[in-house]
Amino acid sequence: MAIIKTINGKSPQISSDCYLAENAVVVGDVTVGTQCSIWFSAVIRGDVHYIKMGNKVNVQDGAVIHATYLKSPTNIGNNVSIGHNAIVHGCTIQDNVLVGMGSIIMDDCVVESNSIIAAGAVVTKNTHVESGSIYAGVPAKKVKDISEELISGEINRIADNYIKYSSWLKE
Repeated sequence: MAIIKTINGKSPQISSDCYLAENAVVVGDVTVGTQCSIWFSAVIRGDVHYIKMGNKVNVQDGAVIHATYLKSPTNIGNNVSIGHNAIVHGCTIQDNVLVGMGSIIMDDCVVESNSIIAAGAVVTKNTHVESGSIYAGVPAKKVKDISEELISGEINRIADNYIKYSSWLKE
């Protein structure tokens, strides 16, 4: 069973249809929407500020979601995939976003809807990722506009697949 802890009187609020791996950790002021999955060794730590996740969000193996004390909360929209070992910290990620494996999104960034953060990218503090963009590199920069094929073929496909994968483990 996942580790779910109350801290400073604040307990995680997790929709009953979500999948949480046995060693996932969710702590403090965290709200998780419907059809979400939190995978093996993922950590969502709402101890220093709130973390809000929409519906159909998957937080893949080893990913860390955190915030900055009393300054930068983390807000994640709907239909978002956070790749293996990614770090999402004190930022806003809007709807329909793919955060690639091993990428880092720093404090006070805004990732607008229908965007992709490439694997290994480092999105530095205060970066504003325009809707419909792909950002890559260190530091991350816009490399191209996203196509409708990538939105349906990658962003939506991955989010839908993680609902399917989690159903295998709920059986």
